[in-house]
Amino acid sequence: MSLLETKPVLIIGGSGIVGAKAAQILRQLHPDLPIAIGGRDTNRAQNIAEVVGNAFAVKVDLERNDLGQGEGTGYSAVAVFVKDETLNSMKYAQAHGLPYLSVSSGVFEVGPEMALAIRNPGRAPILMASNWLAGAATFPALQVARDFRTIDNITITVVLDEEDMGGPAAFADYQRLTESAPNPLQLKDGHWRWIKGEEATRRYTDIDGTDVEANAYSPLDVLSLATATDAKSVRFDLVYGVSASRRRGNAFSTEIAVETSGDLLTGEKVHQRLDIVHPEGQAPLTALHVALGIERLLGLHGGEPVKPGLYLPDLLMDPEYVVRRMKEFGALFRQS
Repeated sequence: MSLLETKPVLIIGGSGIVGAKAAQILRQLHPDLPIAIGGRDTNRAQNIAEVVGNAFAVKVDLERNDLGQGEGTGYSAVAVFVKDETLNSMKYAQAHGLPYLSVSSGVFEVGPEMALAIRNPGRAPILMASNWLAGAATFPALQVARDFRTIDNITITVVLDEEDMGGPAAFADYQRLTESAPNPLQLKDGHWRWIKGEEATRRYTDIDGTDVEANAYSPLDVLSLATATDAKSVRFDLVYGVSASRRRGNAFSTEIAVETSGDLLTGEKVHQRLDIVHPEGQAPLTALHVALGIERLLGLHGGEPVKPGLYLPDLLMDPEYVVRRMKEFGALFRQS
């Protein structure tokens, strides 16, 4: 796709902390790609647009089927950083045949999005990127999995610093996904189970050796990894509190540990741990993965523009490429 012919990418929630960062990274990756910063406060959105460059502010009303956009308005893709309980943003994308990306749904609440995608299968590519930080744990785990012949267990543990929550929308997502959700979903010995009680907590050794409590959590990573690797067990846990870097007196960071057990291609049985840290917290990684998702949907890297259908991130992007980009944008990797 020629950027000279590309209409603006509409980023709904683009004036928020992570949405604005995604616009900036998208600009860094593709200097000529036009961007529309969508939100309720157009003054704030315009400030972000001026910083991003080749961008403009647009008022978005999620209560309307047309999102409050005029008939002459045209976009090339829609990315949503807020929880759209109306699904009007997705309906708008389908009505106009636009690639759509969302990041705010838990495993327990993807039914409405999936039903809408299944109802209109030929209208638009729908990328459900509600994995942890839009894929920051999934892609490194898949890269590690390529060295295994069979995988017994994948356990991902993430640390979210309490000072790294982000804006109001992110906090609302966290409350909904941790307080309103049913029991977390995990794959255990080949069986999908909603776990609770003592089974939903475990002890975890942080990157600096500190023993902390982790609680089961179920973003879409559990679905991506179970289906992509055929692992017998997949578990995802969240530590919400103090990151290792802040415990040392520095600024907060975001941390991801990927533990993989099974038989390597060589036949050796191993248990490996990969630690990933971004010293600037969760926003840069989330923003990067959304930008890479938009890039792929539009056919700006990795192949032609994506055809209509329902997708998880790992169906569209190569782990090697994503991990390389993660390192380029400041993520630190340590294998043990």
